[in-house]
Amino acid sequence: MRFALDSSHEDFASSIDALLAKSDMPAVIRAWSAGDTGPGLKVWQRLAEIGLGGLLVGEDHDGVGADAVDLVVAVEQLGRHAVPGPVVDTVAVAPVLLAAAAPDRLPALTSGALATVAAAPDVPFAVDADVADLVLHVDGSAVSVGTPGQPRESVDPARRLFPVSAGESLGEADFGAAFDLGALATAAQLQGLGRTLLERTTEYAQQRRQFGRAIGSFQAVKHHLAEVAVALEMARPLLHGAALSVRDGLPQASRDVSAAKVACGDAAYRAARTALQVHGAIGYTREHDLSLWLTKVRALVTAWGTPGVHRARIVDALEAS
Repeated sequence: MRFALDSSHEDFASSIDALLAKSDMPAVIRAWSAGDTGPGLKVWQRLAEIGLGGLLVGEDHDGVGADAVDLVVAVEQLGRHAVPGPVVDTVAVAPVLLAAAAPDRLPALTSGALATVAAAPDVPFAVDADVADLVLHVDGSAVSVGTPGQPRESVDPARRLFPVSAGESLGEADFGAAFDLGALATAAQLQGLGRTLLERTTEYAQQRRQFGRAIGSFQAVKHHLAEVAVALEMARPLLHGAALSVRDGLPQASRDVSAAKVACGDAAYRAARTALQVHGAIGYTREHDLSLWLTKVRALVTAWGTPGVHRARIVDALEAS
């Protein structure tokens, strides 16, 4: 396997990063959390204009026809900027489910429609069903239009969680493949979140002074930041390797996805804990932008399969090999 991204992937990542950098993302996230989704939906529309919504949609349905490697590249950038909304469901999961169950609905995704999915037991709630254009309910292989119930609170104020009941039947799809893509995309999101936390914490450590010195010059702080950097870099080949396994349809793809989800989740969580420790009391306040990344990491660590679920999948796969 070749893990290095080529120039086209790097250019794609840079274009998404540049687009998102033009928005005041902390303001967008706070507005979304308060129920004002207008600024966030404008961001999503701009992302749709560069093909993100139709990334995994085939060209025969006006999509890009990209693969799992492109997915990881794109979603990592969305994670870096903590983009609110049903990221994984819209970009990764819904295209796979609709391609099998209701292909006539695929062009809506390429036009900027948001989709969200609920599939018990590992995905019990749909994210932001109140703003999604399409809510899907999955029971085994049966895919239906979902009807959202009353929202539940999330540790991330920018994620509203809805129980969903089944409505109009759309058809059948392989949810196993969709779940793998959902977990893979969540891992990429976590990797992006972790990178931003490391960058911002390193910058803060270089600026914050104690005893006449930048705290980043203290050996203990250096060690903590180095451990985060190593964890994120060690997770990266697992993430890219899992994307290649999914792209190539390898038999160990589910195992590789679970390994990536665990590694990226652990690395991002370490980044979050270190960010809190280095920032000190200010890092605990909701008024500080750091909180927007911290709460999303905490929510996504258990999204699309808890660490326990994915570790069990790895063990099962190894015992069966």
